[in-house]
Amino acid sequence: MSKSISGENAPSQFKYIGKPRGTIDAPEKLKGQALYTADLQLPSMLHLRPVLSPHAHARIVSIDKEAALAVPGVRAVLDASDLTHWRKKAASRVGALLARGEVMFQGHPVAVVVGETPQAAWDGASAVDVDYEELDVVADIQTALKPGAPLVWPNGIPRDESDVSGDHGAVEKGESDAASLPPNVHSMNSYTRGEVEEGFAEADVVLERNYRTGIVHQGYMEPQVCVASPDPMGIMTIYTSTQGPRTVHKDVSRLLDLPHTKVKVVPMVIGGGFGGKHGMLEPLAAAVALEMKAPVKLELTRTEDFMTSMPAPAAEVWLKMGVKQDGIICAIQARIDVDNGVFAAAWWSGLLAQLMTSGYRTPHLKIDCREVVTHKPMAGAYRAPTAQTASFAMESHMDELARSLKLDPLEFRLQNAAGSGDLMSNGNPWPSLGLKECLTTLKESELWQQRQTNENEGWGIAVGLWPCGVSPASAVCRMLPNGNVQVQVGSVDISGINSGFVQIVAEVLSIDPSKVEIIQVDSHAGPVAPPSGGSQVSYSLAGAISGATRNVKDQLAKLAAEHFEAAEQDLVFEEGSVHVNGLPSKAISLAELASQAESRKGGAGPVIATSSNSIQENAPAVAVHAVKVVVDLETGKVSPKNYIAVQDVGFAINPMLIEGQVQGGVLQGLGWGLWEEMPYDAQGQLLASNFLDYAMPRADDSVFVDAVLVENPSPLGPLGIRGVGEPPIVPGGAAVANAVREVTGVRFEQLPIRPQALWKAMNS
Repeated sequence: MSKSISGENAPSQFKYIGKPRGTIDAPEKLKGQALYTADLQLPSMLHLRPVLSPHAHARIVSIDKEAALAVPGVRAVLDASDLTHWRKKAASRVGALLARGEVMFQGHPVAVVVGETPQAAWDGASAVDVDYEELDVVADIQTALKPGAPLVWPNGIPRDESDVSGDHGAVEKGESDAASLPPNVHSMNSYTRGEVEEGFAEADVVLERNYRTGIVHQGYMEPQVCVASPDPMGIMTIYTSTQGPRTVHKDVSRLLDLPHTKVKVVPMVIGGGFGGKHGMLEPLAAAVALEMKAPVKLELTRTEDFMTSMPAPAAEVWLKMGVKQDGIICAIQARIDVDNGVFAAAWWSGLLAQLMTSGYRTPHLKIDCREVVTHKPMAGAYRAPTAQTASFAMESHMDELARSLKLDPLEFRLQNAAGSGDLMSNGNPWPSLGLKECLTTLKESELWQQRQTNENEGWGIAVGLWPCGVSPASAVCRMLPNGNVQVQVGSVDISGINSGFVQIVAEVLSIDPSKVEIIQVDSHAGPVAPPSGGSQVSYSLAGAISGATRNVKDQLAKLAAEHFEAAEQDLVFEEGSVHVNGLPSKAISLAELASQAESRKGGAGPVIATSSNSIQENAPAVAVHAVKVVVDLETGKVSPKNYIAVQDVGFAINPMLIEGQVQGGVLQGLGWGLWEEMPYDAQGQLLASNFLDYAMPRADDSVFVDAVLVENPSPLGPLGIRGVGEPPIVPGGAAVANAVREVTGVRFEQLPIRPQALWKAMNS
């Protein structure tokens, strides 16, 4: 269930927006008619199978291709030296097409086998014989930072123009002096406000702890897959399961030295991404397609996907806070280390710092951030990247401080909650923040007011923040002579955003939503749009769509005014037609107006408009969650029983779709808290590389979610909307940890809280 708590300035009295409607693509997906990348079969298409390194760090002594080339149907076995179009030294995962002389993580592709069939490519890859000389492995943050530790990059850590975190539009990349960095540290940054030691001297209670979260996979159902097809005109077309077609376009162009105009990325229906599909395989597939002069398909298995793709990073946080007896926070100090894997083309620790320490006011603050490199795959984004760790550390700390002061945990948070204009850790003011509103809404909610606990049950609460990205965007809208409306966008629909766009267009033109078609255009010809990440697409693009549609409406109004010989302000748009106010029987359809404009000699021409939008400020979103758990004291199993999820959505264009986002995010957050982690041993070997070994929430682990949507309009977003996709996943792990603490008295400083670990802690 869900209910909305409307802000005083929230839009109201709409016919289509603000109302629950199903997704426009649900029927074709339910019927199995959606075309995914793996479904593509192009004429003369070849199939690729990567040869992956079994070692986390080794020198490639030799690659024997002879047996593989003898396999029937194998057309080629290519290593790095065979890719003549690859011009860049690898400095990020997307640029690490194939290993050159040395493998840097388990799963690092060494060669790729080209087969006429998938089976031929598979058999050929199994026959490739690679001789390795194993080298020292740096498998985790602690090992990397030890004095005298082996260097992951003895000749200096490579640096790249790409930035995975930048695709989320939510944080600026940090700057560092590479010459002054410690070994195995890619970059460092610090945030300071006031004098932190003075703040601790004023405190009545000072608490410091260490927190850790592990590597977590995005858990998408469809593994990484793409098809690359060169044509006789020299255009490389990439069909791919991606959240960021423009990012893929740029990467393929720069890595293979192809003119920007000679690359076209066609985003396909995507079988889940959650931040993990901003580009990885496409440059390799394109490079092989250029060598073979034929289309190729590269589709990873589940195990290959786990070994080679870019999961959420492990992170370690040392957090120290000082609080006065009256509950006022007077100092926060933190040290944050993020495991970037072998490449560090992101600024995750800075984002983590802002999310962890910006939700509560303090006059004194000092945070030191480090991006650490290890012999593991490059870290990437997972729905609200780093925010889960930020929430876990800060919210665990807030609960412990409240206990020390004998304060109510919710009231303690309300007392210190930041609001609009308060400073974030980077020194910038929050543009608008609904944290207090969400905490108050939880406090006043019926389920919270009537909460009860039985034996071995307890409630935990936690706050999650997300800045929500923002990027320039544009859209094209056209009224067709048949009465339908086409809207062209360059974004990827991964969470139902197109369904919301349909409602906006229908509202502006007063037409039935079934008449609106959202067309996803390829990167070669499509309008500018942000990648689908960072909860930024609706916030960035809805204004452009609304602007283009209003322009079309203005053109139709002018045509109708000429038709009726009336003033435009006297016209009424209604049910796909327009009439003079008070004369509905004399209406003319929008289809007829568009048809006359296009078909008449000397007519006005096609009714079409383009609009661009560039919002200059983020619209942060807040989620406040409360969960009741029951703990089996004999086994340590934790089972969520009730869940309240309060979220500031600005304005709910489609409450039903937002509720779906909240429910899915809650389950993923519980995964962070109770099940999910990709463990590596000291030799950099992944110990859980498929869904059999990697524990995730199942259907029977789901929980009733009371979703409460707070409508606190953003001052700049179209209709007052805010991004909604990221925040629901953020506070779950922290809320579970606080609930477990309530039941057992055990404070976990590491996620996930697995049964065996909890049982051991309870019985130690």
